[in-house]
Amino acid sequence: MSMISFAPGAGVWLLVTPDTSYALRIDESGAPCHVAWGPRLTLEEAEELAAPRPSATSSFEGRPAVGEELPVDGGTRYGPPSLQVRFTDGSRAFEWEPTGHRMDENSPRTGELVLTFRDRRYPLHVALHYRVHTDTDVIERRTVVRNAGDQPVTLLRADSAAWTLPSLRDYRLSHVTGQWSAESQLRRDQLPYGETVLTSRRGITSHHANPWVMLDDGTATEEHGRVWSTALAWSGSWRITAQRTPDGRAGLTGGIGHDGTSVPLDPGEEFAAPPFLGLFTDGGFGGASRAWHAHALAHVLPHPDEVAPVLYNSWEATGFDVDEAGQKALAERAAALGVELYVVDDGWFGARRSDRAGLGDWTPAPDRFPDGLGPLVGAVHALGMRFGLWVEPEAVNPDSDLYRQHPDWVMHFPGRPRSELRHQLVLNFARRDVADWVHDRLTRLVGDHGIDFLKWDMNRAFSEAGWPGRQDGTDRLGPAYVRNLYGVIDRLRADRPTLRIESCSGGGGRVDLGILSRTDQAWASDNTDAADRMGIQHGYGQVYPARTMGSWVTDVPNQLTGRTVPLRFRFHVAMAGALGIGGDLRRWSEDELREAATLVAEYKDVRHLVQHGRLDRLSPPSDDAPSVVQYTAPDTSETLLLAWRRTARHGSPQPPVRLRGLTPEARYRDARTGAVHQAAVLTGYGMHLDLPPGDWSSAAVHLIRETEA
Repeated sequence: MSMISFAPGAGVWLLVTPDTSYALRIDESGAPCHVAWGPRLTLEEAEELAAPRPSATSSFEGRPAVGEELPVDGGTRYGPPSLQVRFTDGSRAFEWEPTGHRMDENSPRTGELVLTFRDRRYPLHVALHYRVHTDTDVIERRTVVRNAGDQPVTLLRADSAAWTLPSLRDYRLSHVTGQWSAESQLRRDQLPYGETVLTSRRGITSHHANPWVMLDDGTATEEHGRVWSTALAWSGSWRITAQRTPDGRAGLTGGIGHDGTSVPLDPGEEFAAPPFLGLFTDGGFGGASRAWHAHALAHVLPHPDEVAPVLYNSWEATGFDVDEAGQKALAERAAALGVELYVVDDGWFGARRSDRAGLGDWTPAPDRFPDGLGPLVGAVHALGMRFGLWVEPEAVNPDSDLYRQHPDWVMHFPGRPRSELRHQLVLNFARRDVADWVHDRLTRLVGDHGIDFLKWDMNRAFSEAGWPGRQDGTDRLGPAYVRNLYGVIDRLRADRPTLRIESCSGGGGRVDLGILSRTDQAWASDNTDAADRMGIQHGYGQVYPARTMGSWVTDVPNQLTGRTVPLRFRFHVAMAGALGIGGDLRRWSEDELREAATLVAEYKDVRHLVQHGRLDRLSPPSDDAPSVVQYTAPDTSETLLLAWRRTARHGSPQPPVRLRGLTPEARYRDARTGAVHQAAVLTGYGMHLDLPPGDWSSAAVHLIRETEA
């Protein structure tokens, strides 16, 4: 079956992925309307579903609030619009007039459908883009709006896409909420009637919400049930609105910006909304997660086949007290543990002795690095490690040379206060001169010092997001900022193909498919407490793969929670992602250093499973029951169990854990104990984990399929 097909008689387009179908049509008014999204269909079956819309039952109803591919503001529509336009004569309506379509399947693995329209009266053109792949059930959608006239137009709302669900008996919404150091807290709640808005108004993706949702009928489990999921690939302010109507329908619309913002569109100008991706699965929440992970590895990450190195970060050991001798000493200890990437964090540049000064002055502090960074970089490379550096290119301290030279470069409103958060202001990346300056400075920094890795941080939300000198600057700032941010990273990586980058925003404040398409991993949270991290990582992994999730082992008592957790437990939690170490190695005992080196070596033996294998969440985080995740090789030749139990309550049942995804009738050998297990027993009856007694017990079980004699 072709990935994209068209039935001219019924006016139905059908998009097909490996396991799902998506169908749409243009109705009698010219509007693009949804037909179906779910299990595989033939074109003939899709035509059967393309029934005409029922007429309104009263003069108060109008068009159905759910069911259009991009609901517009106009006519008898009363739901949340995806496209809302204001013309110079004051008109705010949009009327669909189809102008054509294009189906492109030139690539053997990818197909794209583009439907083109214009307004019936005004020279405003809209193109709806749909992309499908042969190896993923994810459908990529985006909208492009072009002003073909000679008068300006204002896009009051310009979402990427709207998604329609089939009629279900109930609707449940899954998403994450949180705050700094408590990101990715998973919520599953009944979708209320009316409109539920998830948003970031902070200029970044945010710690408080993340631009993805999952919807089901309330009965889906980790492994069973139909789930519809969407994710927006955007790293600035965003909004997703979920709507549930009294007549039993539900849908979503989402895009950039938030309430109160708009996009100016000058004559001849085009606005391209970012991708808003969606997928359907009947494999429950776990099936949805695995589909997202597979798509990210196949179509999002720039270097998906690479193995993320074990890194060491100096922040918790030194804070701002950074100098050449101290970093060399730490690097020697890190190398002895088996670390592969050594990262110097904040404090290496300018007058940076605290968070009050120096930000923006990206030159090594001469009193701390009298010969520049070269000697330290050389020493790290000589130890067999790559060298990484922390930067925060989007912000500036008022007490810095950069700000004294260019006070106009920050976001601000003339005559208004410039609010400081963490004693810093935000550079206006929407200005091309600012973005070019940052690109030039980072290019020289990376090139002159042989830097292999950047930890790209952003430690504050936007405020006074003005652009003086431009009448429409405030409205243009948000989209232009993110696109210039992307452009700087893209140019930097094009200049330095071996450079690898971690996305960080005070932890998990900038994690999304947009930033992950141009970085290699993300710092999931500044909270490194192993107990808290279990929940954070559980929410993170709902959409984003373990390959991207930076997770560190740090010191105890933990600096945020004061909690003391055994080193082994801390390692086993961190091994669920891209392992890092961030403690003060100068204070670790010889026993701790030996144990850490052993655990690093164990991680290296199994990280290909964690970073590129199939994830099964066998048991969610709990206070007194084991939490278990399983990572399995694509060919099912190996599997890894990571298990953690916070507290051991006397008399609490400890049932065996049933594994998933193994080769039927095969035998699997425990790499540590040599014990052999039948796959049928492991999957049908389960495995006793034999966790050590007491609180904070954990285990890593590596099973290898035996080769038949």
